[in-house]
Amino acid sequence: MIDHLSIAGALPADADAALLVGRVHCEGVGPILVRVTREDVHDISHLAATCSELLELPDLPLLLRGHRGPRLGATSEILANSAHDGQNPSLPWFLAPCDLQAIKAAGVTFVASMLERVIEEQARGDASRAEAVRKAVVGVIGENLAAVKPGSPDAARLKEVLIAQGVWSQYLEVGIGPDAEIFTKSQPMSAMGTGSEIGIHPKSEWNNPEPEIVLAVNSHGETVGATLGNDVNLRDFEGRSALLLGKAKDNNASCAIGPFIRIFDEKFTIDDVRRCDLAMTVKGRDGFVMQGASSLSKISRDPLDLVAQAIGPNHQYPDGFVLFLGTMFAPVQDRHGPGQGFTHDVGDVVSISTPQLGTLVNRVNTSDRIPQWTYGVRQLMKDLARRS
Repeated sequence: MIDHLSIAGALPADADAALLVGRVHCEGVGPILVRVTREDVHDISHLAATCSELLELPDLPLLLRGHRGPRLGATSEILANSAHDGQNPSLPWFLAPCDLQAIKAAGVTFVASMLERVIEEQARGDASRAEAVRKAVVGVIGENLAAVKPGSPDAARLKEVLIAQGVWSQYLEVGIGPDAEIFTKSQPMSAMGTGSEIGIHPKSEWNNPEPEIVLAVNSHGETVGATLGNDVNLRDFEGRSALLLGKAKDNNASCAIGPFIRIFDEKFTIDDVRRCDLAMTVKGRDGFVMQGASSLSKISRDPLDLVAQAIGPNHQYPDGFVLFLGTMFAPVQDRHGPGQGFTHDVGDVVSISTPQLGTLVNRVNTSDRIPQWTYGVRQLMKDLARRS
């Protein structure tokens, strides 16, 4: 984990050109909004008290370049101090970069993950049945649905064929139908930052990480930046019933975002997001290693279309929101036996990276063993009032 909490590991490859916004915790003070450079971390709370407020400001790139604020410490030292098991309370450590924003997610936005969701549903959450079900589903549907545009006449005809063959699924509905799946992943202030532990439900026996790009969107629906996220998922819970989505997705420490929000400017735009290739590695204490990848160029719905489906005349977010864009990562590598696929073990270290955004790294534990979430909006308001 320490390798990923270094300047070379955590920051974008072009860090000197990147406008990076984050949050740090300072003991006795609370969360502080910061700008991060390769060398230093600067307090920018004079620009805005919260990240939510900051993303509302006009000409944000210009403001950030012109105002660094007081130096809180060296970036390398604060990164190193962000490891969950080695924090020195006399130094700041990084938190998730968002705060008051709603935490939303788009599901089933890639063909590969869509097939896996259908398989979860058909297997009823039983990992031992997944391989046989996978072969049966692919035999009927095929693996190449990438050419089918969601909501198109071709997609409607495909739906009719699949219903006739008895394999239509609620996951196919949101995967190729007109309406995207947009759900609440977690609560404001609950996301974990880089270096923290992430949680899986202690009763889950089939689960996985989901490496994703996360967009930062203000209350006007303007996408102003991007970061990385891990949408930790319980495949057995969701496979038993889609109505268990909340239980599968929203548990203590089950959402990680970071390390920083990279603000859009002339050096980094939504087009760069569309071209992002994510790399993910899971390393277990038993020596197990799994690597995966997710390419935004293969997404079925454009990122800004997903934003438009999340906010508009029918749904507003006065504090803005962050939006997970989904993943094409399909975790099928056997870990505990043939046909069992992948599932987490306690102690796994998960790293998610792309050159444009850096690396998000977390260690896996069960949600009941990770310190309970106690710092919410009420406590933030008290700390901000105390700091005037």
